[in-house]
Amino acid sequence: MANPSSPPGIAILGAGIFVKTQYIPRLAEISDLVNLKAIWSRSEESAKGAVEVARKHFPGVECKWGDEGLNDIIQDTSILGVAVVIAGQTQVSYKLKKKLIFVKPFFIAAISEIETAMSSYRNMSADSPCRPIWAVAENYRFEPAFVELKKLVEEVGDMMNVQLIIEGSMNSSNPYFSSSWRRDLDGGFILDMGVHYIAGLRMLVGCEVASVSATTSHVDKTLPAPDNITSNFQLENGCSGVFVMVVSSRSPKILWRVVGLKGTVQLERGVQDGRHGYMATVYGEGGTSRTIFYPFSGVTEELKAFFSDISGTSKEQEPRLSYVEGARDVAVLEAMLESGARNGAVIPVKKF
Repeated sequence: MANPSSPPGIAILGAGIFVKTQYIPRLAEISDLVNLKAIWSRSEESAKGAVEVARKHFPGVECKWGDEGLNDIIQDTSILGVAVVIAGQTQVSYKLKKKLIFVKPFFIAAISEIETAMSSYRNMSADSPCRPIWAVAENYRFEPAFVELKKLVEEVGDMMNVQLIIEGSMNSSNPYFSSSWRRDLDGGFILDMGVHYIAGLRMLVGCEVASVSATTSHVDKTLPAPDNITSNFQLENGCSGVFVMVVSSRSPKILWRVVGLKGTVQLERGVQDGRHGYMATVYGEGGTSRTIFYPFSGVTEELKAFFSDISGTSKEQEPRLSYVEGARDVAVLEAMLESGARNGAVIPVKKF
C-alpha cells in the first residue's frame, strides 16, 4: 500500500520523444512531490530506453512492457496515478482503473466515441466509493503567460476581434516529423498541433467557440493532408475571429491577439536570454504598451496540479485538467476540418 506520508507513486505509459525530453526532466524538477515507480511501453526495447534516462533521477524506476507489464502496473497498489503518454488514437481504450492523466486529448474517429467514453466514466464515478480521476493534460492552460493574460483581456473592454496565427516548423529536422501515429491521424498535424492552440484560444477569450467556417489545402506533400487551414469562427459572446495555421513555414510564428474597445492584448511565442516562452503585450490608449516575458513552465505546473489531485490535498479536482476541456478543444478542430471538407460550410461546434 502507498505510504500517505510519502510522495504519490506514479507510472508512465509510453516511452517516446515527449516522455524522454519533457516528462522525465519535468518530473525530476519536482521529485519531492512524486515517486516515478515504473515506465511501460509496448516493446521491451522502447521501455528500457526511457528507463535508462529516468534512472538518472529516479534510481528505483522499474521497466515494464507488454500485457504483463501493464497488468503489473494496474495491480500495484503503491501506484496511485498513471500518465498516459502514447498515441492519441489509442488512449481512450485504456480502462480507468487508476487515476489517470492523459497527455493528448482523445483523437478518435467519431465524436460519438468521445461521448461514449465520457458516459462510461461518469457512470463509473457515480458508482465508485473512491472516485477515479480522468485528467487531460493540456499544458497551455497552465502556462503562466495564458493565466496572466486572461486577466488582462478584461482590461481591453468589449471584444471586437480575435486572431490566432500559427506558422509551424514541422519539417524533417523536427523530431515529431516522422511520427507515424500523427501522420495516420485523421486531420494530421493540424489536429495534433492545433488542439493546443485552440486550448490557448478558449482560455484567453473565456467563452466557447459557437461555429466555424474553414478552407483547407494540401501544399507540402511531405506532410499529411491537410497542411493549411484558415477558419473564421464565431464566439458565443458574439465576437468573431480568424484561425490561420500553416503546419510548416520558413518563418515560424505563433500568435494570439485579442482586440478590444479599449486596447489590445497579444501573446507571441519567443525567446529571451536563451529561454523559450511567451511575450505578453498589452496595448493601451495613446499608443502605450507594456510587455512581460513568461518562460515555459506549463508541463511542470500541470503535473503539480495532478499530483495534488491524486494525493488528496485538493478538495476538488483542478478544472483545467478536466476531460471535458479536452473534448471541447478537439470539437473545435473537428468542426473546422469538417467545414474545410465541405467547402467552407458553417459548422456548429459540438457542445460538451
